[in-house]
Amino acid sequence: MAQFFTIHTDNPHSRLIRQAVNILHNGGVIVYPTDSCYALGCQIGDKDAMTRIRTIRQVDDKHHFTLVCRNLAEISLYARVDNAQYRLLKANTPGSYTFILQASREVPRRLQHPKRYTIGLRIPDHPVALALLDELNEPLLSSTLILPDDEFPMNDAEEIRERLEHQVDLVMDAGSCGLEMTTVIDLTGDAPELVRTGKGGLTPFGLTDGF
Repeated sequence: MAQFFTIHTDNPHSRLIRQAVNILHNGGVIVYPTDSCYALGCQIGDKDAMTRIRTIRQVDDKHHFTLVCRNLAEISLYARVDNAQYRLLKANTPGSYTFILQASREVPRRLQHPKRYTIGLRIPDHPVALALLDELNEPLLSSTLILPDDEFPMNDAEEIRERLEHQVDLVMDAGSCGLEMTTVIDLTGDAPELVRTGKGGLTPFGLTDGF
């Protein structure tokens, strides 16, 4: 049975944050809020928890997870970032973007694209997510909370608890997060490439919905 925390969006209680991180340290899978929508998260090195998230989402081993990071320094540890990429990241984080970058040696091979050796990373603009990351002291391995056959991500914490209470260890209720996923931008080429249109705007990257 999943635990259920009602947590203040702007000023999350430190005791609840610590309890959530303890659940992660003990192999748990959590549902937590972000600036785009609710997400599933686990520790980066926990293979069993990662498998549980794949089962919830009903995705295979080709599904790519995102590393949710605290800041640019953490992104630079897990990805190879050149000067041009850094300027784009600095100007557009935190925010509702996931960036595809070349993975560094810190990223387990199982989390990388099998041929391109890339990884998706993001810095969320949400106090609860950032408090979790600060307490955890490393990125969260994360996937959008959208269930099989659903058109949109889940947005109501009570419904999330009802549908997933036997599949996750914690649901963090911070109210509505919205239904838009992050905009995904590939920064590995000569110019930014749009992978998925989402909440984040395209203008900073010289892109439009028509690519």
